Formats: sequence, structure tokens, C-alpha cells
Amino acid sequence: MHVLMIFAHPRADSFSAALRDTTRAALEAAGHSVELRDLYAEGFIAVLTAEERARYHTEGENEAGIEDHVAALRRAEALVMVYPTWWYGMPAMLKGWFDRVWSPGVAFRLGSGAIEPLLTNIRRIGVVTTYGSPSWLLWYIGWPDRKLIGRGIRRLCAKGCRLDWVCLNAMDQRKPAELTAFVEKVRLHFSRW
Repeated sequence: MHVLMIFAHPRADSFSAALRDTTRAALEAAGHSVELRDLYAEGFIAVLTAEERARYHTEGENEAGIEDHVAALRRAEALVMVYPTWWYGMPAMLKGWFDRVWSPGVAFRLGSGAIEPLLTNIRRIGVVTTYGSPSWLLWYIGWPDRKLIGRGIRRLCAKGCRLDWVCLNAMDQRKPAELTAFVEKVRLHFSRW
């Protein structure tokens, strides 16, 4: 399977970077090809400009400047995102990637009352993330990032698209052995894809 991996963390020495590397290695060891897009490292511009918004609904024209990201989405059979959760959501860099790249004619088409999904080539989505919050607080506030991806983003992919959510709660209070155990959990999970 061809996996598009989107990584969103500004630091190359972060725990998220270790999770990215572990996820990628596990997927490749399982026989998958992985196309990594490191949004911060490549200097992805997350801001949707006024000019881009003006052509947002004009299919084809709305791909100007992001053609390589659109092509990567269209090649993908699976999407894996590795990011830290900040303020109960994905980093602004990753949200901006969705704002700019998942546009009409790319991810969906607006019909007469219904949204037609266009990324039906994507049959599986994986998320690897960390939270500073304990799990009870995430449940209390409604787990916003999981809802966005599980109910919104996944709807634009193949019918029956599977969602794998691998997360570590209360990250900031974890001992080194617990962090190591989570890395191993990630490795095992993606080695079984």
C-alpha cells in the first residue's frame, strides 16, 4: 500500500519526530511504501491567502502552488498523520494543510445538497498523536481532533475507510519508560498494517 505520511512538528529532536520515524520504519518493514511530507521542514505555507480563497471553488485553479501536495494525496492509498495535539486540536500548520490542499475538486465536490467525496483512493487513515491532557478531560470536551478527522476528513475518503487512532495522554507527566513503551506500541501497531 502507498502511504502518505504527514508530519507536523517544528522540532527535529521532538518526541513526535521519534514517533514519525518509528511509524515510518514499521510501515516500510511491513512492505508499504511511505511518502513523507514534513510540513515544517519543507516550509509549507499554512495560511490560505485572500487570492487563494477567491479561487477556492474554481476546480483546477485552486491547485496553484500546491500541485505536489495534491498529487501526493491522489497517489495515496492510506494517510498517516503524526502530530502533537495542542489546545485540543492539531497544530495550525496541519490545519492549514487541510485548508489549502483539501479543496473542491481535490477532496470533495459540492453537489446539490450533498458533498461528493473525491479521495476514494484513501482506504485507511492513521493518527499518531500526544496529549498533555488526561483522557477524562478529552472525553469531557468531546475529543475535538478525533471528531474532526473521524467524522469530517474520513468522510471524504473511500467508503468504509478505517481510522486507527494511536495516542498517548498526559504526555507531560510520563516517565521515560512510559514514553519508550508508547514508541513500542506505535511500532507494533503499524507493523500489523
